[in-house]
Amino acid sequence: MKRYSYKAKEQGTNKLVKGTIQAENERIAGKLLVERGYIPDVIREEGEGIGSKMNRVRSADRINFTRQFATLVGAGLPIAQSLRTVVEQTSNKAMKAVVEEILADVESGKSLGDAFGKHPEVFSNVYLSLIKAGEVSGTLDESLRRIATQEEKDQKMISSIKGALVMPLITLAVIFVVFLYMMLEVVPQVEGLYNDLGEELPGFTLILVGIKNFILGFWWLALIIIGILVVGILQYRKTVPGQRTAAAIKLNVPIFKGLFRMLYMARFARISQILLSTGVPVLDTLNIAGEATNNLLVQDEIHDAAELVQSGKAMSDSLKDRDYILPLVPQMAAIGEQSGKMDEMLGKAAQVFEDDLDEKVAAISSAIEPVMMIMLAILAGGLVGGILFPIYSLVNSIG
Repeated sequence: MKRYSYKAKEQGTNKLVKGTIQAENERIAGKLLVERGYIPDVIREEGEGIGSKMNRVRSADRINFTRQFATLVGAGLPIAQSLRTVVEQTSNKAMKAVVEEILADVESGKSLGDAFGKHPEVFSNVYLSLIKAGEVSGTLDESLRRIATQEEKDQKMISSIKGALVMPLITLAVIFVVFLYMMLEVVPQVEGLYNDLGEELPGFTLILVGIKNFILGFWWLALIIIGILVVGILQYRKTVPGQRTAAAIKLNVPIFKGLFRMLYMARFARISQILLSTGVPVLDTLNIAGEATNNLLVQDEIHDAAELVQSGKAMSDSLKDRDYILPLVPQMAAIGEQSGKMDEMLGKAAQVFEDDLDEKVAAISSAIEPVMMIMLAILAGGLVGGILFPIYSLVNSIG
């Protein structure tokens, strides 16, 4: 999908509207604008340079918008006036364009849910469902606050997991730099010293020399292979089989699989709580919350559970005995069914997962650091041994 910026006039009023739209090509973008009640004037494809990337809608921009909108609506301001005020306070150009288009749609008579629904690239199904539920129930400000709170929690959990990966990646980068330096700077000096004296290199040092020769002679081939692999993996990840493979890796990779499973369950339970508390039916809640987990394998299991619920089975029984749905979820759902407080029980389950996730992230971070240090020490020791040992032997033979 490509992003196009446009200027158009509203049919009937001739009011000038600016915004952005996603479409396969310019013709389809124009068709979409006509379907939305606009007469296109200018449609221009946006570039993919640094500037456009900086102006994409980020999670922080969406959360800020949601908080501001909720505050204004909760204060009793009309929706159109609230949106107009938010537009004036929004600094991100992409977010500002989206809000301007929502405002134009609301002022033309569209419902808030339909206006938000025209921007699925910015607002998720969960977001849209809560907007529609809040609009119907008259609790829009509360729905918006819940959306913002959930997105903040989600962002915090993801940041925690990414933070746990930072130290290993830094250590691996250091190991790689040390390895290259030893191969390209130190090993050639040892090799030259032995050649000058007409001595034969020890076996392990010969292996290092062979690695050095390969790097110097075929670095271009290594770059080509790495480039092909990276492009291939990125393209494969865009396919459904690739997404399923990535989902399976996250759910089964050693050490981190527990983190990802808790993350998905915390996300599912928290979103289910929010949806149920705003009056969204159980069946819709399962389908929306399952999609929001952002993992196809977990989503499939929740979808299967939703089909059982549709056939008349209880939600707790439908979620039982699944590979990737942790037992606490159906257990708390069963308590919720008995007490009539399903949303509250799922919220407690989400809190348990979130707390456990924080503890596990801290524990894994602490455990990984010494392991990576040991790996660095082993590599450095091996390289130093392969270099210093032959020099020591050479000195002894000369002496």
